[in-house]
Amino acid sequence: MLLGPRDALPHRPRRIAVAGVSGSGKTTLARRIAVVTGAPHVELDALYHGPGWVPRPSFLDDVEHFTREPAWVTERQYAAARAVLLARADLLVWLDLPTAQTMAQVVGRTVRRRWRDEVLWNGNREGPLTDVFRDPDHVVRWAWATRARYRDLPAEVAAERAAAHLPELPVVRLRSHTEGARWLAGALAEAVRAGTDPPAR
Repeated sequence: MLLGPRDALPHRPRRIAVAGVSGSGKTTLARRIAVVTGAPHVELDALYHGPGWVPRPSFLDDVEHFTREPAWVTERQYAAARAVLLARADLLVWLDLPTAQTMAQVVGRTVRRRWRDEVLWNGNREGPLTDVFRDPDHVVRWAWATRARYRDLPAEVAAERAAAHLPELPVVRLRSHTEGARWLAGALAEAVRAGTDPPAR
């Protein structure tokens, strides 16, 4: 079920995953959704990255634990966690911005973090900006290499849910931050006010 920013939601969402390429603004949107719905926002990056950028051994256990809660908002990322997130979400929000915009955002974010020496998850900081030329997994290069990853997202989600014998998952596609703001204040807020719960599984 693919919906636009003005389409009514079929129920009040309680478990929400936000999908999008690197730099699209998933975390910012997830935080705003949490404010509207009252559900806690769980940032996956904070669960994944340990000190020194080493993946935390408890990551998948943490994902398994919080996704069993009745309400949450998080980012749909990290391949190892996606199946659990998709199986337990009752709404997927797809932030589908133009490539030029997402690249500008990820470059700007990377430069800002390095310039301000921002402390990220578990004491980590961005490396030198020159790492973009040396590290093939640098976030800017990763964002460019995966820029078309979600082109067929609705079909992939439908196939995955069907294979798991799960009901169809509503997918809201937002093509700009303006559409995102309109959806937050409109369809999402209206669904929260209506209070109709998702169908029982």
